[in-house]
Amino acid sequence: MPPRPPATPVTGTAPPTTVLRLLTEAYPDARVELDATNPLELLMAIVLSAQTTDERVNGVTPELFAAYPTAAAYAAADPADLERILGPVGFYRQKTKAVLAVATALVERFDGEVPTAVDDLVSIPWVGRKSAHLLIVGMFGGSALAVDTHVKRLAGRFGWSSQADVGKLETEVAALFEPADLGQLTLTMILHGRRVCTARKPACGQCVLADVCPSAGVAA
Repeated sequence: MPPRPPATPVTGTAPPTTVLRLLTEAYPDARVELDATNPLELLMAIVLSAQTTDERVNGVTPELFAAYPTAAAYAAADPADLERILGPVGFYRQKTKAVLAVATALVERFDGEVPTAVDDLVSIPWVGRKSAHLLIVGMFGGSALAVDTHVKRLAGRFGWSSQADVGKLETEVAALFEPADLGQLTLTMILHGRRVCTARKPACGQCVLADVCPSAGVAA
């Protein structure tokens, strides 16, 4: 297979590979910030992370993981017990239903194991493409672009894509990189979006990309 030609950046921006290099230097230990030791734990943590912070999820998962070490244990759980544990993460009734649905699908269709293929993962209730990709990057050592709110925002600010549709944005951004780099891109963009290039008030004066970002000083 011939090598991928160099990406053509939007006028006034650095090559996307330069952005990734600078982000990697800024976040050399980038990882998924949800605490987990196995695929089931990370999958459940990702499901719980919707509309809340990783810190809140990490606050409840030690008790959750100890009480339910297997998919079968989750599937057999008393919803009231799950609701008590999940209370601090918000939307705990809805998330209790999500946990039970995920666990039931794993038991009934995958022998209680978390599948490694994207198509299998997205067939599970409450697991979308973003969640599947994050699991693959964070636990299976794979490379994929997980388009969360931070990745979407930064892609627009970097001039890589203005697509509102997540699927189209993923395709456009992924085309700028080698497939093997997409996992690192995901992790570093998420961290940068959380810590520096925030939605309301990006800290452009403290940003390692200030000299190469077309939105530096003007991002909104």
